[in-house]
Amino acid sequence: MFRTLLATLLTTAIAFPAAAQGDHARYRALYKEMVETNTSLSVGSCTALAAKVAGHLKESGFPDSDLHPFAAPDHPKEGGLVAVLPGSDPKARPILLLGHLDVVEAKREDWTRDPFTLVEENGYFYGRGVADMKSLDAAWVLTLMRLKEEGFKHKRTIKLALTCGEETSTAFNGAGWLAEHERALIDAEFALNEGGGGRLDKDGKALIMTVQAAEKFPQNYTLEVTNPGGHSSRPVKKNAIYQLAAGLTKISQYEFPIAINDITRTYFAKMAGQVGGEMGAAMTAFAKDPKDLKAAAVIATDPSYNGILHTTCVATLLSAGHANNALPQRADANINCRIFPGTTPEEVRARLSELVADPEIKVTLADKRSEVPKGPQPLNPKVFGPVEQLTAKYWPGIPVVPQMSAGATDGAFLTPAGIPTYGVSGMFGDADGSGAHGLNEHMRVSSVYKGADFLYDIVKVYANEK
Repeated sequence: MFRTLLATLLTTAIAFPAAAQGDHARYRALYKEMVETNTSLSVGSCTALAAKVAGHLKESGFPDSDLHPFAAPDHPKEGGLVAVLPGSDPKARPILLLGHLDVVEAKREDWTRDPFTLVEENGYFYGRGVADMKSLDAAWVLTLMRLKEEGFKHKRTIKLALTCGEETSTAFNGAGWLAEHERALIDAEFALNEGGGGRLDKDGKALIMTVQAAEKFPQNYTLEVTNPGGHSSRPVKKNAIYQLAAGLTKISQYEFPIAINDITRTYFAKMAGQVGGEMGAAMTAFAKDPKDLKAAAVIATDPSYNGILHTTCVATLLSAGHANNALPQRADANINCRIFPGTTPEEVRARLSELVADPEIKVTLADKRSEVPKGPQPLNPKVFGPVEQLTAKYWPGIPVVPQMSAGATDGAFLTPAGIPTYGVSGMFGDADGSGAHGLNEHMRVSSVYKGADFLYDIVKVYANEK
């Protein structure tokens, strides 16, 4: 069971000055530049944004020798940057700040506002990447700029790795490339990444602060039906589109078995008191007895909670036919699964094949994003203690809890390379997921600024840990 870690780490509280309005103005300018630099895989360029960041760091005093841009020759627009702020103690292990610059595709015609213009409206920032994850990227960059300008004295070396390819499983992944080709450059005792942070209720009240210490594994599967086709005036019983649709319907009606581990059990137990009501009661009951399916059913009504209850699989892409007056010769769909730790991708593929119950529907693994991550990260007091301390300062009374992320992060590339990776963020998102990966992605202005201040403070604590 998760326990309070602060007392084992820090015996005295550390006071931090309030952030100046000028810091928020600088943050907003950097945030705006990041959002308005298109880094989608189709037409954007992470390399261009990484170069802009390198320019800002140079203006703050970083020498060229501490800035390491990188790009694979065959992926010139998917480059990134590693920046190093040396510490005073060569024996102290570094810390690594990790962030991806790329964003999910966004079509202007679908959005209420231009997705690649930072819009501030009614207390929210809107734009592609404002939540996932340019708010955190901007905080990391501004933190390094401020520390360099202030001449901050610190024992540990602080490293920043901004990469590309996190959002697309088939893209060049910068974190994976660094782990394989530049392992020494990013070496660290631990890395701080996306995946953690706070959750707000529907009224904007802070409920809980999480530190991501585990994540589900993403795997795409292709479902495909082929047949000879023919003229649409001569229909036959076997139609590739109908066959595929029937198989997809069966998958849509299936729910993988409920699963639990120490992290999700602790999460629901801690969250129960913050949520209250029927949902809170269900969380308490489930944490006590994971076989309580009635409680699990209540929890599953919330998409965010449902995502960490079990393996989930959803259809995300569909393609079929070749002409409007011909029987389809091919129909295929992509099923995106998020696999609960302890289950293998092959076990899920076999289950999908059983569900469609049609030997003419081929079910295959579509691609491989990374190796399956190892189990949950150790609940390291060096990571959790500062989060507890500063959460108590910024959001008194809000519990800090380890979390398993339903989404995938680039931690999947670093943990196999021996760099334990944790999701640490002071950004509090809305209960609706803040529109990440969807339309009109948004973050509360107050949450973004307060989160940036939190991250600046926490990096300073980590940088002088023993």
